[in-house]
Amino acid sequence: MKYQHKELSRGKWQKLSFFEQMANIGSEVERAINWRNKNDKEYSKMAFERALELIDLTIADKKNRNRLREITRVREVLADYFMCGNHYSSSDRSWKNYFYSFAFASMLNS
Repeated sequence: MKYQHKELSRGKWQKLSFFEQMANIGSEVERAINWRNKNDKEYSKMAFERALELIDLTIADKKNRNRLREITRVREVLADYFMCGNHYSSSDRSWKNYFYSFAFASMLNS
């Protein structure tokens, strides 16, 4: 796999707290949403792929093994939202609300 986040894939990602990891994933998801709303499918796809990459790094992080159910479900529903038929009825607002809580928590814990 060719990583877009090369520094993070070399171990830096594991040094971040779970809240920081999820907040960073949320930043990429928000970029994907914003680009899609501007009708730039290519940039939206690139941001979505970066979000998936960060999710995969989060799944691989041993400290998150008790959270694997949530993380893998996020990956599944996010893929459905951007690439499939949105069978889970997600919305831009629901994704932003979900990830805002992690951004807020990471600020409180820093």
